[in-house]
Amino acid sequence: MTRVVPLPRPGLWLGSAVVVVFAALVALSVFRNPNIRHGVIAQYQFAPAILRGLELTVVLAVLAAAIGLVLGVVLAVMRISPSAILRVASAGYTWLVRGTPLLVQILIWGNLALLFEYLGPFRTNDVMTPFVASVIALGLNEAAYMAEIVRAGILAVDRGQVDASLALGMTRGLAMRRIILPQALRVIVPPAGNQFISLLKATSLVSVIAGGDLLTAAENIASANLHTIELMLVATFWYLVLTTITSIAQHVAERRLGRAHASAHGGR
Repeated sequence: MTRVVPLPRPGLWLGSAVVVVFAALVALSVFRNPNIRHGVIAQYQFAPAILRGLELTVVLAVLAAAIGLVLGVVLAVMRISPSAILRVASAGYTWLVRGTPLLVQILIWGNLALLFEYLGPFRTNDVMTPFVASVIALGLNEAAYMAEIVRAGILAVDRGQVDASLALGMTRGLAMRRIILPQALRVIVPPAGNQFISLLKATSLVSVIAGGDLLTAAENIASANLHTIELMLVATFWYLVLTTITSIAQHVAERRLGRAHASAHGGR
């Protein structure tokens, strides 16, 4: 039996050591910095206003992700539709939303009353609250990115699956729901998980319209006590918690989908 001996890799060990030392030095310099008051960080880490902002951040992200997923699937199906009008409409929406900064979109929705004083029988300011404007802006922006993710997943499914479904008498819509989308999930989940992590961080942008999110809460406290850096570190901690939890959930989902795919293909 041949024994495989790995080659020495001094460059890998050296690079790893440099990274560890650098990270330790940065952490130590921040911890020992006399301009950072750790007592203030501890005081506001679990402050009611911060926790309310954290809760609203999660709600914003979940609602925007739900809107983005539903509209993204619709836009993806439109993009691969036989209708040229639907394809152009989907491509045009994606082009417009992805081509403009999210911050601009949030500001437009937050100041919609400057364009339309009334939305039907209601005053725009009464309907388009900062929270509603934040959800709409984030959700519509998310839809453009999810459309491309879902479209890539659909195109990754073998064309023969579509032909076989249609040959069995299924409509295109039924084949899409029962056959194509379930198989496309394995391709969709990893980038969709990354996109949700980006969305969690993007919720901080709604602070420009006083969206009530985590960053808004931290900024409001910092404007009163002038401990800006400390409050930003508090917000940073909670963003790291949210993204870490999401990353773990994404990893678990990917593993389960991978096992299901392997089982469906006889372990190959």
